Amino acid sequence: MNKTLTTAAILALTAANANAEAIKLGYNGAADPEKNAVHFFAAHLEKVIEERTDIEIDLFPDSQLGSEQERMENTLATPSLNIASFAGVSPITPEVFVSNTPFMFETPEQARTFFDEGTYWSKVEDVFAERTGGSQLLAVVEEGGFLAFTSTDKPIYEPSDFEGMKFRAMDPSQVALYEAMGASGTPVPWTEVYAALQTGIVEGQMNPPLYIKLGSLNEVQNYLTRANIQYSMQFLVGNGAWLDSLSDADRQVIEEAVVEANTLTRESVQANVEGRVEWLAANGMEIITPSAEQLAMFQEIGTPSFIAWLGEQDIDESFMKAAFDDLGRGDLLAQ
Repeated sequence: MNKTLTTAAILALTAANANAEAIKLGYNGAADPEKNAVHFFAAHLEKVIEERTDIEIDLFPDSQLGSEQERMENTLATPSLNIASFAGVSPITPEVFVSNTPFMFETPEQARTFFDEGTYWSKVEDVFAERTGGSQLLAVVEEGGFLAFTSTDKPIYEPSDFEGMKFRAMDPSQVALYEAMGASGTPVPWTEVYAALQTGIVEGQMNPPLYIKLGSLNEVQNYLTRANIQYSMQFLVGNGAWLDSLSDADRQVIEEAVVEANTLTRESVQANVEGRVEWLAANGMEIITPSAEQLAMFQEIGTPSFIAWLGEQDIDESFMKAAFDDLGRGDLLAQ
């Protein structure tokens, strides 16, 4: 009897250890919840999952698990999680670029409704799962509000100020946007942005205030222009085979943890945007807020040229139609 109990206990312990195998979660940026909203999200996700299941989550910030492409390849091939930018998701699902259309959103709330409830995002999730054999886009993770332009020596007030400048681009869609404004775009990984700006390889970049502060870009950039051209987000990706292996109870916990982490991250982002802009102003940057007329100039160039670029990509027009219909902006396709 004792031997039977011992054997049963050993089997139970073995099963528990298997269930507790650490799941890696990789992402960009420092392990600092005050400076990095993506880490804020990841840390809360880890906390909830570990409190409510036997699953252990190991966080790997600062691109420790590799570049965007390397992290995505690993996530699709092994039991893991990844918070990817457009550069990580778009090679698989270029349709995601539609959500990066300039001036698509007027408020954070509009952006959140678009991703939480829209037909377009459901289509993107479906096609990503289909092309990856079941891996999933589990969440849209906010980075820090609307993106701002920064520049080294030349302030940007309106589109003509871009003429001849060199900007760091995160992905091909940003290259297209800069070219529409008269500048050139050069892909530079996040981990190399500071050095590229410092040495003059590029003269400017585009990020939310959070990332500008996180990367200490105020040390190598003099101007920040609040053009609010795009809303900043990244994407939580989960390995399909691992997700399918979970019990219904554990899967439900993960889904609940994603919602909780997203809600808290959104609240934190919205509460801290203005404070981060003030910090940047107090630490060497001149803040430029374009007038309504200047913002209209950005929109008149940025939106139609970007939509034209989307039309040149291998993207079914149904994705553009769904996205703009979700926003009540079907007229954009006619531009």
